[in-house]
This record gives sequence, C-alpha cells and structure tokens, in this order.
Amino acid sequence: MAYPHDQLKRNMREIRRFLTFAIVGVIGFAVDASVLYLGIFMGLGLRLGRVFSYLAAVTTTWALNRIFTFNAPSHRGLWSEWAHFSVSQLGGAAANLGVYYLLIRISALVAAHPVLGVAAGSLSGLTINYVVARVFVFGRGIRYKRRIESTVSDDYHS
Repeated sequence: MAYPHDQLKRNMREIRRFLTFAIVGVIGFAVDASVLYLGIFMGLGLRLGRVFSYLAAVTTTWALNRIFTFNAPSHRGLWSEWAHFSVSQLGGAAANLGVYYLLIRISALVAAHPVLGVAAGSLSGLTINYVVARVFVFGRGIRYKRRIESTVSDDYHS
C-alpha cells in the first residue's frame, strides 16, 4: 500500500522535473531566437532561418534535458538518443512551428519582431514535448500492469 507522503514525494519529483524541463526550454528559446536573428542577419529570412534555429534549439534542449532534467544513463547511444529525442519532439515542433508561421503571416507585429512568434510557438509545444520526452525518450515507454491469470483451468469450466 502506498502511503500519502510517498505519493506526495513522487508528485513533487514530477513537478520538479517538469519545471526543470521548462527552464531548459527557456534556454532553448534563447538559443532559438538568437540563431534565428543570426540567420536573418545572414540573409536566410524568417522561414529558413527558423529551420536552423529550431535545429540548434532541439540539440541544446536534448543535451541539457539528458543532464539536468532526466539525468539517467542512456540505454541507447548518444546519437540514437539525440535522434529519438529529435523525432519525438515532432508533435511539439508541429505546434511550435505552426504557431510561429501562422503568426508571422497574419501579424505585422510578429513579422517585425519574430521573437514573439518564437515565444508563442515554444509555449504551444511545451507540454507535448515534455510528455513525449518523459515517456518515450528518457523513460522506458508506457508500461502496463500484467493481468493476473486465472488459477481456474479451462477444463473446469467445460
């Protein structure tokens, strides 16, 4: 039987992990925005610049999350873990990039200040990315409890 204080400890650990993930996300946001502005300065434009900035941010957040948020040894090689993390973040990326591209298209303010679109996009992908990273990249996937097999044989019911 689980005691309430044990459940509270597990909940607090999960809250701490989510907050660490969010802080890493803020760092990823800073990388994302910085690389985007560098790309714009180099002539890549709003769209292509964002592709490179997103890749830089994903790589940064993977490295920081594996060290600070989930701090468990990898059961994959580093390259494989990075690839799993990058692919796992595609749902959040779709939300993130979709919001960004929508906002730069419909808002002159966001087109003039793309950091606003990066921020809105980042927030839209946060929860999706956390759950997927927690369960499928740095966790062991979804585990189901085994059903207890009946001790009564099928012959008995015949």
